[in-house]
Amino acid sequence: MRPAAHHMQCLEFWGGNGAADAGVVMPGLDVWVFAKPHGQAGGTANSGEGGDVHYVSSCGTGRISRVLLADVAGHGPAVAMLARTLRDLMRRHVNTVNQAGFVGRMNSEFLAAAEEAGGRFAIAVVATFWAPTGYLVASNAGHPRPMGYSSRSKQWRTVEGGVDVEAAGPSNLPLGIADDAQYTQFAVRLVAGDVVVLYTDALLECRLPDGRMLGEAGLLDCIRQLDASRPELLASGLYNAVASKCPNPPDDDATVLVLRCSEGSRAASFASRAVAGLRFLAMVAGAAASRLWRGQSTPVPWPEFSLENIGGGIIPAFGMGLGRDARGLDEQKPVV
Repeated sequence: MRPAAHHMQCLEFWGGNGAADAGVVMPGLDVWVFAKPHGQAGGTANSGEGGDVHYVSSCGTGRISRVLLADVAGHGPAVAMLARTLRDLMRRHVNTVNQAGFVGRMNSEFLAAAEEAGGRFAIAVVATFWAPTGYLVASNAGHPRPMGYSSRSKQWRTVEGGVDVEAAGPSNLPLGIADDAQYTQFAVRLVAGDVVVLYTDALLECRLPDGRMLGEAGLLDCIRQLDASRPELLASGLYNAVASKCPNPPDDDATVLVLRCSEGSRAASFASRAVAGLRFLAMVAGAAASRLWRGQSTPVPWPEFSLENIGGGIIPAFGMGLGRDARGLDEQKPVV
């Protein structure tokens, strides 16, 4: 029997780089993950670590949910260390509003860690769901394009944004390639029942019986055979559908993340926000104690000081612009 999804609290952080088959519930958004590290026979949580990294975070007011899926090149202890680096970066920036800026900072800090690990890189996609407005804003760092399902048209298609032609330097490169890389963002507006699926490239690279790679078109064919009304089964179902088409399992870590816009409340409870406040104060106190007694600097997820972020947490009307300014938004096209 599948365990009940975990209800995320404000300022909580969830995920890892091991095997997983689980889900979480946040204001306005449900997330399920199926992860299978390379060379493992099972998909049970905590059975090992790989280079695929998945993390989900909820900000201090519960209005902003952020999802990261990354694939660190290679395997072994160095890759596991870089996976933990991405976890720490997500934790540090849980209250950062500007996603493109967040991905840029994450790239710079990951680059420094990757150089120490012998020159690694990671392809990644970062998505932020703004509960008050229903916008999902995504930045893609060399990662496969997500797939989206519209609850109105009942159709699946790829989800992407255009290239930012105004970028002065290299844009949307994998993390750890260039310190001056710029990251653009695009947005879709979700309604209840819409689904977005993120996945790592191991699924695309599976070989069919005739030797061809499955590819994006083949992956879309696989997911179109599944029941989109049962999103809790889509992550594992997609992996199994690919495995049934290809004679050999994926020759790499494989992860699928399913995001479903829900009909539930898009506001965190007062109790949850109060607990988040206490948790934040404990983080500040813990960081001060660590610096005083051990001489170590522990990062604190300070909130981004903007009207939409700080003001919106107090007066909801101030937060109604969240997600609307992302490049690539076109209200006239289907949502996903």
